[in-house]
Amino acid sequence: MPSQILQISHLPPKSSPSTEMMFKPLVYDDPSTSLLASSRFDDDHAVKPLLSRAASYNGTVTAKAPNGGLTGWYQNRRRRSNSDNCLSALPDYTNGSDGGNSGHQTIGQEVSHAAAETFLLTRLGLKLLSYLGVGYRWITRFLALGCYAFLLMPGFIQVGYYYFFSPHVRRSIVYGDQPRNRLDLYLPKNSNGPKPVVAFVTGGAWIIGYKAWGSLLGQQLSERDIIVACIDYSFPISLAISILLHRNFPQGSISDMVKDASSGISYICNHIAEYGGDPNRIYLMGQSAGAHIAACTLVEQVIKESGEGDSVSWSSSQINAYFGLSGGYNLLSLVDHFHNRGLYRSIFLSIMEGEESLRQFSPELVVQNPNLKHIVARLPPIILFHGTADYSIPSDASKSFAETLQRLGAKAEVILYEGKTHTDLFLQDPMRGGKDEMFEDIVSVVLGDDPEVSATSIARRRLVPEFMLKLAHWVSPF
Repeated sequence: MPSQILQISHLPPKSSPSTEMMFKPLVYDDPSTSLLASSRFDDDHAVKPLLSRAASYNGTVTAKAPNGGLTGWYQNRRRRSNSDNCLSALPDYTNGSDGGNSGHQTIGQEVSHAAAETFLLTRLGLKLLSYLGVGYRWITRFLALGCYAFLLMPGFIQVGYYYFFSPHVRRSIVYGDQPRNRLDLYLPKNSNGPKPVVAFVTGGAWIIGYKAWGSLLGQQLSERDIIVACIDYSFPISLAISILLHRNFPQGSISDMVKDASSGISYICNHIAEYGGDPNRIYLMGQSAGAHIAACTLVEQVIKESGEGDSVSWSSSQINAYFGLSGGYNLLSLVDHFHNRGLYRSIFLSIMEGEESLRQFSPELVVQNPNLKHIVARLPPIILFHGTADYSIPSDASKSFAETLQRLGAKAEVILYEGKTHTDLFLQDPMRGGKDEMFEDIVSVVLGDDPEVSATSIARRRLVPEFMLKLAHWVSPF
């Protein structure tokens, strides 16, 4: 039974002005509440002002809102439900217990309330996305991303533990004066002699790139006596926030990303010896958007060294080879593809500083510029990796770039992996354990024909069960 509410008998006369001032703060500013309050003042001391709203919920007052009908009934019902939730949590001291069965009712009400709130927030979130023009294409891919991440969670947890707790990972080394100018170093366990270095630029659709995305690659290569430096860089502000604030989309545009990547490479070239690295054996690598950024950085550096730009703090001659994994190098041919995949043209062009800049940030087109053809000879060997089932960036992007470089006289090759998607080569295959084909291709280039390479080759342990990897391959939104 609900606890009894004691009547308060000493009330000021209803005609007193002080009464209105005293009780006005207790009444919400909606018509139905005001009417309920006024009817209780007319009820000859049948009112309980300190708990006036609660009294009406027990049926003592049945006044309706001025509109009457369903509107008034719904408002009363809503207030009654809210009050029951509040009062049910109070102990019932009148029967000498701590509430009797109210604990059971409270749990049930809390579960019901949580479910209702979850449904409401989900519905409002979907409606917000539709208002923002994101549409159901992004909604379905977001759900697919959630399933994909869940299926790979066993691997993510193990890699995350290594990233945060391994003594061989040096996190957030500052390489510049910008907030995101940080890099992570993955160091081999043994320190016998200088090690080759892979400078890695992570992907993330030019929007959500982060240095920790390279932790699985860093763990793999460091086990083979290779130092990995994962470079962080500026990225655009959240799409939803920027639209809601009516601000320009990019907080960091492609120019900022390329500049940050160049600063990170400069730091590695000039300071890696302090961490046991060999400054004469540095390799540059990027994945997805990171492959594009790294390629732009390398081409821009060669142009600078040719006297077409500013002074340099590192030399392209220090880069022994460039590895491009699942990258795109001709933005003019990809902008429509990205739009159809959900990276809408207006957003993409904002990141790339307008349509007129697409050619400038397309390495495949830059090297074909008649005035810059002489720079090709200064480029290091280019090795491009791509899966033939990549729908995020088609494998033709790598094939076209390699063919263009070869035609111009550069050392370039493309290695295709049949049936592999955008994330298979970078995530699912390494988590599968055993011998990783693309990983061994990289190691063979970095370590060369060293006879000890085969001897030190190790079969990595499995991080995720096979059936979960196959499901992840199937639901992957990439």
